[in-house]
Amino acid sequence: MNKLLGVLLILTSCGASRVATPQQQLDAQLTAMLNGAALVGHSTTWKKPGLSAEERYSIDGMTKLAGHTWLLRTRMKLGEREWPLPVPVTIEWAGDTPMIQLTGVALPGGPYSARVVLYQDQYAGTWLGPGRGGQLFGRIVR
Repeated sequence: MNKLLGVLLILTSCGASRVATPQQQLDAQLTAMLNGAALVGHSTTWKKPGLSAEERYSIDGMTKLAGHTWLLRTRMKLGEREWPLPVPVTIEWAGDTPMIQLTGVALPGGPYSARVVLYQDQYAGTWLGPGRGGQLFGRIVR
């Protein structure tokens, strides 16, 4: 009987797959939420009252590099053309809620900083650029 139990234990452990950690599950949910998605919404600026026209931040894909650092493969519209723009970001977690952080990232128009919270297909946050800043918010659209 002991041999039979031993053989069963060995057989069941050979087919066992690795269980994802809670952080790996969160990372997978984030990737599913943002891969091929667009952040569609509006922003404000300190110097101008009211909302911007609709803005769209397209994310073609994302890759976790190490620790909390991710690379977002985005597209940025300049004039009539769209350009691919890889953007390194830090993603911190508040429980199950991711927050994208940019701090002094060199993007067209100057270094930018932002804190953007993502939750249930919505986003909201703040942004800063050279001599300007404001808020942004909208929907995550796939």
